[in-house]
Amino acid sequence: MNEEFEKDLKKELKNLKDEGLYNNIRTLESPQGAWVEINGKEVLNFSSNNYLGLANHKETVEAAKKALDKYGIGPGAVRSIAGTMTLHNELEEKLADFKKVEAAITFQSGFTANLAVIPALVGKGDTVISDKLNHASIIDGIRLTGADVKVYDHCDMESLKSVLQSDLQGRKLIVTDGVFSMDGDIAPLPEIVELAKKYNALVMVDDAHGEGVLGTHGRGIVDHFDLHGEVDVEIGTFSKAIGTVGGCAAGSATLIEYLKQQGRPFLFSSAVTPPDVAATIKSIEILEKDDTLVSKLWNNGDIFKEKMKEAGFDVGHSETPITPVMIGDAKDASEMSSKLFSERVFAQSIGYPTVPKGKARIRVMISATHSEDDLKFALSKFEKVGKEMGLI
Repeated sequence: MNEEFEKDLKKELKNLKDEGLYNNIRTLESPQGAWVEINGKEVLNFSSNNYLGLANHKETVEAAKKALDKYGIGPGAVRSIAGTMTLHNELEEKLADFKKVEAAITFQSGFTANLAVIPALVGKGDTVISDKLNHASIIDGIRLTGADVKVYDHCDMESLKSVLQSDLQGRKLIVTDGVFSMDGDIAPLPEIVELAKKYNALVMVDDAHGEGVLGTHGRGIVDHFDLHGEVDVEIGTFSKAIGTVGGCAAGSATLIEYLKQQGRPFLFSSAVTPPDVAATIKSIEILEKDDTLVSKLWNNGDIFKEKMKEAGFDVGHSETPITPVMIGDAKDASEMSSKLFSERVFAQSIGYPTVPKGKARIRVMISATHSEDDLKFALSKFEKVGKEMGLI
């Protein structure tokens, strides 16, 4: 590597460490679960998106094993050439039924789903209208379009209305996260849909943190607000509550047919592997069967947030089991995360640029697999460390 360039990189890395923004990446030595092994030590897992415990569920694991024996490990090609297997079609049909839409298409991840869909729907001469706190994958998808970009204040419908009333170019696409991953709040989707109708705009919602969490049996934000048929595009992610890997888009049959022709990650990147697809199918079947795991997730989240408030912590304005423990200073948040880990609680700190400067936090990810004793253990450790650091 160029010596001067490497020197610059080392300087930037040092700055990240000095500011408390360096990401200390932990390595798991066990399957995902309520407790995981890291550095030979069993720690309570408060950092995973595995909301329902499906990442290591005995039925999803067994489904993956069976698919491995029947279909092999890899798809061998992109979906549009020779990579579409019967499993992929089965998953997409099951997804459409689950989401109560005409059709669905799957991608390699939720990130690539946004990279596929947004540039396929709008381009130069069009306008994308985006919530200020939308996920990085939405932002990157928008950058690929060449469209004019308008940003409205977070979940502020007056701000969105003002943008829609301005002179906008071409096709108009409103894009929002369903559940915002850093704060746990929910997009006001009914109001967004109403404004979109009034000003002739399309609506796309990224339901990454809503699937398996919101709605009946975890069907997501559209079901939560009973807006079936009112939202043009639903983006989903399997790597969170569903417990596997991959992403999807759901909507009309025409939309999905078009995305199969124009979605670049679908056309130019290999299909998701058979074991992952089979496990995803099984996860959806588990959700369809009953909503016990979803109910347990919400109960755990409600208990933890209430007890944290009683202890004196600021847990923001979350409307979901996502619990942001607001610290403010990035160095303090990083130090708290390290101290919690020493107390056998794995809860990562989040700082800039993932969240605004001065808004650093410990983001606690509650799971349906956490027991009452797990929550009590965590609460005692948060309280201990919080008092030691003078945060409560």
